[in-house]
Amino acid sequence: MTQPTDHSRASLLDAALSAAERGWHVFPLRPGVKFPALHGERTCTGTGVCVDGHRKWEQRATTDPDRIRATWSHGPFNVGIATGPSGLLVVDLDTLKAEDPKGTPDGATSFAALCERAREAAPDTYRVRTARGGEHLYFTQPPGVRLNSTKGRLAEKIDTRGWGGYVVAAGSTTPTGAYEPLCGSEAARLPSWLQSVLQPAPKAAVAPSVATAGQSRQYADVALAAEARNVASAQVGGREAALFRGARALGRFVAWGDLPRHVVEQALQEGGEAAGLSASECRTTLRSALDWSIAHNQRRRDAA
Repeated sequence: MTQPTDHSRASLLDAALSAAERGWHVFPLRPGVKFPALHGERTCTGTGVCVDGHRKWEQRATTDPDRIRATWSHGPFNVGIATGPSGLLVVDLDTLKAEDPKGTPDGATSFAALCERAREAAPDTYRVRTARGGEHLYFTQPPGVRLNSTKGRLAEKIDTRGWGGYVVAAGSTTPTGAYEPLCGSEAARLPSWLQSVLQPAPKAAVAPSVATAGQSRQYADVALAAEARNVASAQVGGREAALFRGARALGRFVAWGDLPRHVVEQALQEGGEAAGLSASECRTTLRSALDWSIAHNQRRRDAA
């Protein structure tokens, strides 16, 4: 019975070292699952690596092969990749679940639609099939950019893992299946159209060129589709907040001339009513959020 454990441990150690060779910071996950195998803050003894204060998994993730070998010598740990310290932004395309409403697109379908709307081909990059049959698309974050993890920001069934997040590395196994590399040997740089949707507060351009303005409109279209989808899928208790956030986020594109206000209002109004809000509730929330966002972003552009 020891041989399978030894073999598993060796395979997982190889997976951890392989990821580290790429410059990706790894840390141990509990054998057979996706949760960190490191102690939490409540049980921290303040010794060892935590002598100067508790260090979480993101801080303890490493590319040091000696530390990795020492860790995996203690057990067949699955491999976690801390995406932020690794300079990665991983797009997680989730599969459908039994409780999802009929007609809900899966992550791959939604991502293909985003690419089509942005008039961009599906990115060619390193991909991993997840245990449940979804996909992880690995991208490198652009220099000077710090993107955090998001949930549903791009579309339903699409999450991203950046700072504050991690992914399970290829070579790891859970009861539902294994994480396996699909294609692409290298992680490509994050496409600019995706960055524009994910970046929370992009700087306003000063006197943009015709090319830049055209590109910005493509980003605006993608953002509009994503926000409208997020609003339409919002649940009871979070519908007005989703509508408010969407209007605040899209108001900058109205201020910069990339989207007409009536187009934004119509898309979010339809999304809000689809989520169950009344027409008057939608109009009131939209008017307030858009007025603020347009005025705020116009002042920023004028001051730039």
